[in-house]
Amino acid sequence: MRHQTPSIQTTVVGSYPVPHWLQQNPSNQALTDATRVVINTQEQAGIDVVCDGELYRFDPNHPQTNGMIEYFVRPLTGIRTDINFVDLMEYRQYADTRFRNTPPGLIYDDIDHGTLDLPNACNRAKQLATRPLKFTLTGPHMLAKTLINQRYGDTSEVAMALARVLAKQVESLTADIIQIDEANLPGSPQEATWAAAAINVVLDAVPTLAAVHLCFGNYGGQSIQKGEWSSLLDYLNALHVDHIVMECAHRPIADLKALRDVRDDIGLGIGVIDIKRNEVETPDAIAKSIDDAAHILGQDRIRYVHPDCGFWMLDRSIADAKIRSLVTGRDTYLGLTSSI
Repeated sequence: MRHQTPSIQTTVVGSYPVPHWLQQNPSNQALTDATRVVINTQEQAGIDVVCDGELYRFDPNHPQTNGMIEYFVRPLTGIRTDINFVDLMEYRQYADTRFRNTPPGLIYDDIDHGTLDLPNACNRAKQLATRPLKFTLTGPHMLAKTLINQRYGDTSEVAMALARVLAKQVESLTADIIQIDEANLPGSPQEATWAAAAINVVLDAVPTLAAVHLCFGNYGGQSIQKGEWSSLLDYLNALHVDHIVMECAHRPIADLKALRDVRDDIGLGIGVIDIKRNEVETPDAIAKSIDDAAHILGQDRIRYVHPDCGFWMLDRSIADAKIRSLVTGRDTYLGLTSSI
């Protein structure tokens, strides 16, 4: 049966808890099988736009960022990963890197692709999905902020160099939606101008629908950064993007109200699942969250509902239950509104 596209679609942000059997036997076949399980779990639950779970990039040595840094920067040429004591002391001077103790690398030469191969990861998932697929990658702002820079003039130049590499990779991606994740910018709104310039280089290369995800981080159920969406409105409105995917469930109501000032042509993705809580939201609670957001923003402004961020820190049983509630809650909301 052909899947009907509802007026508000459900999706997930990206990551999924890594199955224990994949951690114990991380072969290519096990990775493919695990990705199949993750996608099938979402499809069986009724998720409209599925993700691969980002299982291919998990790094147990760097759980703070779930491989969303190392996977992208370590294969690149111009970056070395053998960090000595002097490098460490330099790195630890910067307040913006306190969420991790060691850098993923040091830039010593011009950054280039090296062995990074995003199309391979994307194609694996695309072959396994029967519903529209979203592919995710970390944005140039966050990647630039984690590296020691001994080559470029400043961090904005690093971000632009990374953006050019990512843009070339993105050109060959086959996913229906390509989402760029920026989890550090909400805590550094003063960097919004150069961050927007860099991410737009990547967004302009997207051959399908382009999305941007922003959140305040998640480690051990805690936000890593402080801030509010109102301070990033200029950044959001500068994006060359189809829609944005925003953390809202774990945020104050003022953040939701701030999104009223986002450009009308940018679709809104609203977080209605709090991934920092183990408690599974009921479908009725999710329907109410969507209804509350619709009253603030207008129902026609909401294109997607989703978790605030990735599921990687939750148990699989909890993540799966939240996915099912998300779909049922969305269906409940649309059923209520269609009968009025």
